[in-house]
Amino acid sequence: MTTSQQLRIWLVTFAAFIVLLVLLRGILLPFVVGMAIAYFLDPVCDMLERWGLSRQWATAVVTLLFVVLVVVVLVSIVPVLLQELTDFLSSLPDLLKQAQKRLIPLYQSLRWRLHLPALAELNNMIQDRLGSAVTWLAQALQELLGRSLALASLLSLVFITPVVTFYLLRDWDLLVGRVDSLLPRPHAETIRAQMVEVDRTLAGFARGQAMVCLILAVYYASALAAIGLPFGVVVGVASGLLTFIPYVGATTGAVISIAIALAQFEDWTQTFIVIGVYLLGSVLEGNVLTPKLVGDRVGLHPVWIIFALLAGGTLFGFLGLLLAVPMAAALGVLVRFAIRNYLGSSLYHGVPGDPDVAPPPSND
Repeated sequence: MTTSQQLRIWLVTFAAFIVLLVLLRGILLPFVVGMAIAYFLDPVCDMLERWGLSRQWATAVVTLLFVVLVVVVLVSIVPVLLQELTDFLSSLPDLLKQAQKRLIPLYQSLRWRLHLPALAELNNMIQDRLGSAVTWLAQALQELLGRSLALASLLSLVFITPVVTFYLLRDWDLLVGRVDSLLPRPHAETIRAQMVEVDRTLAGFARGQAMVCLILAVYYASALAAIGLPFGVVVGVASGLLTFIPYVGATTGAVISIAIALAQFEDWTQTFIVIGVYLLGSVLEGNVLTPKLVGDRVGLHPVWIIFALLAGGTLFGFLGLLLAVPMAAALGVLVRFAIRNYLGSSLYHGVPGDPDVAPPPSND
């Protein structure tokens, strides 16, 4: 079989995979979630196996502990967050009005110095932008709830995901070995090397970024609650969890927290403390957490991650958000592999003796 024939077969296979993904996206959510959980927990099972447990027992212990942890979080933390989120959303119009009253005198004093637009014009601009943002958010939530988290999908996520996770986690090494045995033998080593790179990239980002998000969620929630910021817990948790979208979590949380501080605190000191909390969080994330837990060799540029999340969410909804980072990691590795081969090929350097190829520069 020639190289061109092999390429056509792989392209047809990839196209068939995309078609199946589109056709079956309505039922794939529990399987994708189960695979993601199994991927995260596989190193723990491997560690228990090294300690002497069989794979069956290691999988049972890890799955049971994970389910217990999820139930504890759902029972003890989620209701509190949902209640605070409900209170926050109901109080949001009043908070915005109070923050606006605090900012109007400051804006008026800066308007003539910085040639800023009139207050009425600024209000119209803000209302237009805010109205568009709220409309987009409402449509996104409606689509998310309507397509991805309908009752049937939610029930399947609750009852099917643990089963999928258990069996995938138990048979993870067997599945990897089976896939490896199906690789075309002439290219097996090259494919293995790229898959190792994909795993390194994905593990470095996904597992590391999950730890970063968790630590920052605890930090922001604790710090904002300690200074007495209303709704500080829910805003802090959201700020930390949204950190997986580069620049979005801290920026959004800072804007909301500053607006709440302006509306609730008479003294500017608390507002500056809130700003300091987010500045310290950004420094902590950029100089300590991300370098230590994620690393600087992951190879996923923040712009690439944002694009992948937006594209995945637009094309496949919530399922696309789950698949965005793995697909971005795999595509990034394949693109870097293709570039390395291109830079070493005659397509880049040209064919020696070709009259269209310029000779190398002389050292004389």
